[in-house]
Amino acid sequence: MDANQDTIDVKDIVIAHQLIKDVVKKTPLIKDPILSEKYDCNVYLKREDLQVVRSFKIRGAYHFMQSLKPDELKNGVVCASAGNHAQGVAYSCQAMGVKGKIFMPTTTPRQKVDRVRFFGGDAVDIILTGDTFDDASDESKAYAEAHEMTFIHPFDDYRTIAGQGTIGLEILESINEPISHMFMSVGGGGLISGVSTYVKSISPETKIIGVEPAGAASMQASFKANKVVKLDYVDKFVDGASVKRIGDLTFKISKPLVDGFATIPEGRICTTILDLYNENAIVTEPAGAMPVSALEDYKDEIKGKNVVVIVSGGNNDIDRMQDIKERSLIYEGYKHYFIVSFPQRAGALRQFLTDVLGADDDITRFEYTKKNNRDRGPVLVGVELKNKEDYQPLIRRMEQKGFNYIEINKDQDLFQLLI
Repeated sequence: MDANQDTIDVKDIVIAHQLIKDVVKKTPLIKDPILSEKYDCNVYLKREDLQVVRSFKIRGAYHFMQSLKPDELKNGVVCASAGNHAQGVAYSCQAMGVKGKIFMPTTTPRQKVDRVRFFGGDAVDIILTGDTFDDASDESKAYAEAHEMTFIHPFDDYRTIAGQGTIGLEILESINEPISHMFMSVGGGGLISGVSTYVKSISPETKIIGVEPAGAASMQASFKANKVVKLDYVDKFVDGASVKRIGDLTFKISKPLVDGFATIPEGRICTTILDLYNENAIVTEPAGAMPVSALEDYKDEIKGKNVVVIVSGGNNDIDRMQDIKERSLIYEGYKHYFIVSFPQRAGALRQFLTDVLGADDDITRFEYTKKNNRDRGPVLVGVELKNKEDYQPLIRRMEQKGFNYIEINKDQDLFQLLI
């Protein structure tokens, strides 16, 4: 590969495959019977959650570092990552005997930080900085330049992209049937750039579908503007795909190859995480589950066809499961939060419990927002419904009984502040 190249050729991906095959695991492509039955098609899961670092990111990281010359490695390497790229770089540093500095957002789940330490050992130092990937990235690039270290880009470099593209090579080697659609998560764009380059060269009829979280749809924004744009804000929940700005190179490569997008609400991703665990015994992180969520949006189009979904990672912190369950319940319409102003009369609380709540409704949170006026102060109330259809009757009873309320679920700023 030419160190100055700004495109990816299929031969680059074939070469990358040869360079990494002894370190990177060839993950299975498995037909999932539950999803296949649900969507009346053949759904194949490319299980990158079973990779050596439980995500596809080791492919690009290891290939990048293998491509470097000795003088580019002598001072060590630097990277920025919300978790999975960091693990890939850490593993590569340990395997190659190279020192690494790894910058991660302070919001990175603890499980991912711990895994970076595990894979990197004494070869890497971890610096937690900034609230987002973009914050950590800016600081890491400045550090690399100041200390004459090589920056290992998580997505916007041809070496990273070629490494990720080996997933497409493995998929087409593993299936003899024509593939109608291929779904994959989009963060900075490295995965979809590499995979689409290879797949489209061999199977141009396969539709490549990029899947982004509703709170960080940066590639769609760039495609719409016909140039790379930076989002003002991203929801950090899908930490593996919450990127304000996709790469310039990934934009250039992906633009003519991607056939469509799905934008997935974070709550639906949470439901998919729980379903994959409970029904399929698959542990995924939000970015790994996200493309499975997209099947719902394409259910009519994929019926009776062969579909591949790349499960990009399984690094999910068990401490996040309560938050994931909560977000799922809210998205599915089973859980609702209100600020309720109780009427200034005796017995108002008792009336709320007996006359407003339904027989199967549960209070999951009850908190006075004014501690010095419990008789009259507004109350934060969380209600979990047994059936989502019980929501409108609950609202009607509150209004009929004279309870003024604000529904926090519908006010994201208030929800973030109070819940």
